[in-house]
Amino acid sequence: MINGADFLHAALCGWAATLGLAAATWILSVVKRDVSIVDSVWSILIVLGAFTFAVALPTPGPRAAWLTLVAALWAARLAGYITWRNWGEPEDHRYQAIRARNEPHFALKSLGLIFVLQGLLAAIVALPLQAAYASDAAVNRLDLAGVAVCVFGIVFEAVGDGQLARFKADPANRGRVMDRGLWRYTRHPNYFGEFCTWWGFWLIALAAGAWWSIVSPLLMSVLLLKVSGVALLEKDIGERRPAYRDYVARTSAFFPRPPRPS
Repeated sequence: MINGADFLHAALCGWAATLGLAAATWILSVVKRDVSIVDSVWSILIVLGAFTFAVALPTPGPRAAWLTLVAALWAARLAGYITWRNWGEPEDHRYQAIRARNEPHFALKSLGLIFVLQGLLAAIVALPLQAAYASDAAVNRLDLAGVAVCVFGIVFEAVGDGQLARFKADPANRGRVMDRGLWRYTRHPNYFGEFCTWWGFWLIALAAGAWWSIVSPLLMSVLLLKVSGVALLEKDIGERRPAYRDYVARTSAFFPRPPRPS
């Protein structure tokens, strides 16, 4: 295990990289008048801080190579999908509501409200990756379990996103609610997949001896369930899309299970 001074130096380098990218994205958002581009860089904020941390270490631990591969796979897929999904679209309605509540001078306010906040959250979420990089503990079976849970989460999320994209691409489905495939068993397979991914990364950190990094998956779980995920997305969707109310009545919000009778 590296000493405290080396860990702190690497952590500061990681945080600087994360906040630097957040600030650069804020400048771009002011030019585009679209803060929802932060969603495209969310996963990059996390892995950039973690990877910078690893580079700044005197010697990364035995998990460095394959952990970097798994984290890069997660980040690249998520960033690529969100960028593709939002390309050419107006600012997300959730961010439009935040903009309306914080005028005038939202462009300046958004630096702290959106981008610095996202950077700070990303720094906390990255803790299991950083802890695993810093540990020289031998790789063990718990690492294998963590990788399995991570890969399951990444695949589950990717399949759900792909199913939704194909559904929306069919003009016959305009105005209809997606309730097929994984969406038959959970209203948010993408969020559930994300949940699994970060608990998987924590299992890897736990295998490395960093039980304290549990703050990361706990934070991610709260964000997904209570803040920027399920709660925010469904806040008024029943009013905007009445058919969604029946979908809510029969389908689990998060953890997959067979649907209830309509």
